[in-house]
Amino acid sequence: MTAPVDESFGGPPSAPAPWAHRSLLTAGALAAKDALRIFDAADSFFEVSRRSVRKVPALRGKTLLNVFFEASTRTRTSFELAGKRLSMDVVNLSGSSSSTTKGETLLDTIKTLEAMQPDLVVIRHAASGAAEYVARRSNVAVINGGDGTHEHPTQALLDAFTIRRHKLGQGQGSFAGLKVAICGDILHSRVARSNASLLRTLGADVHFAGPRTLVPVGAETLGVTVHHRLEPALEGADVVMMLRVQRERLQGVFLPTTREYSRTFGLNKRRLALAKPDAIVMHPGPMNRGVEIDPEVADGPRSVILDQVEAGVAVRMAVLWLSCQAQGPEDAG
Repeated sequence: MTAPVDESFGGPPSAPAPWAHRSLLTAGALAAKDALRIFDAADSFFEVSRRSVRKVPALRGKTLLNVFFEASTRTRTSFELAGKRLSMDVVNLSGSSSSTTKGETLLDTIKTLEAMQPDLVVIRHAASGAAEYVARRSNVAVINGGDGTHEHPTQALLDAFTIRRHKLGQGQGSFAGLKVAICGDILHSRVARSNASLLRTLGADVHFAGPRTLVPVGAETLGVTVHHRLEPALEGADVVMMLRVQRERLQGVFLPTTREYSRTFGLNKRRLALAKPDAIVMHPGPMNRGVEIDPEVADGPRSVILDQVEAGVAVRMAVLWLSCQAQGPEDAG
């Protein structure tokens, strides 16, 4: 049985300016006004997800393809829910079920899917730059769902949206002056890169903290302050964002053991006390409990980790909706 659609919802308020970003490949492609417009649309869609009937006709007749060559729970599921709640036709394709397992190239796979006339393609791939590669060589609008260690723009958007709801009165304040500490495995984190870019654009004071072996050379060029101890980054922080320790990459050369990492860089209640009393704790997931974050903190009153997950659906609804309003060629930014 088809779920009922709320015909009374006409979509978020439209602004007079056209939306320029048919494709969304990097967080750096967004100006502050673009991000704020996404947040305003997401505020409208946030309420939809809390209704008894979580479906509106805003994108009825449009088709979304989720093409994921890497494992994903939060991103893939939230894009699927976002599309369905907008009344889109949603098709999911994983790398293991695609013809790439038979030797087909990524471009041939996308060209085949493009011939089926989708309106939007969300792509996640292990290769950095994969989303831009596809966008430049096809006519389909592309949203980057995470590419290698490069970028994850919608994660940065949902993180900033969560910060706005918790720290800025749902849009009544400014990001300027907010100290955001992003801590952990910076080297392998596309989330850290996208967040640093977007939060700096919005005016936040961004700090990276991680062991020397897990902070990329030249990280300062992102406009952040770099620390190789956790404590200076946490002091006076308004937002503490912990990153997953990517165990599969920590083979001696990066860190001796995860136990040693937890002892020196894990977020516990004692270290969290260095941040402001009203600081919030974030994590993009999945978490390694007891490694980068203590369970008492992850489940504590200052954690907004599950709020990030809920925000992800609303923000991705906003991105899909705005992308379908865009006219002209892809934004390759």
